Amino acid sequence: MTDCFPDATILPFDGKEPQIHETAFVAPGARIIGDVTIGPEASVWYNCVLRGDIHRIEVGARSNVQDGSVFHVEGPRPDTDGEPTIIGEDCVIGHMAVVHGAQLADRAFVGMGAVAMDGARIATGGMLGAGALLSPGKRIGEGEIWIGRPAKYYRTQDDAQIAKIKFQTERYCKLAQRHLAELRSATS
Repeated sequence: MTDCFPDATILPFDGKEPQIHETAFVAPGARIIGDVTIGPEASVWYNCVLRGDIHRIEVGARSNVQDGSVFHVEGPRPDTDGEPTIIGEDCVIGHMAVVHGAQLADRAFVGMGAVAMDGARIATGGMLGAGALLSPGKRIGEGEIWIGRPAKYYRTQDDAQIAKIKFQTERYCKLAQRHLAELRSATS
């Protein structure tokens, strides 16, 4: 598996090996550990860490996890089964975001430097603004924008903003293929 993604660290943990679709892109310097699934045409960019050591992480088809982002999970405790990190399809995760035991529905957006904590949920087309902090257990509704630290409801997205999320996912799918071609060219 690691031959497909040179210079990325892809490691099993506790008997669970990352599952990365053959059409996904994992950039050099990314760290993918344990119970992690990365779907078709998804991309995990430079210096990201996805650590599925005490619960699972899933990244859906065509979603992108941009440079320096960190995904982790909440493991089981006496009072809970823990919280996986689940990213739906066509999601955008901005640079340096932290997603910890949170779940995003399809076409959700997490802005640059934002944090989504344990048990947080972002519904379809929901947006957590750049630098925002979504506290444990908070819910962003369908198409809602939340901003601030702690994040609070700001307004609902219009059609133009929803179209921008689709544009971003399509752009990152194409960009990932260009990076992959350049990397293959540089190593051959």
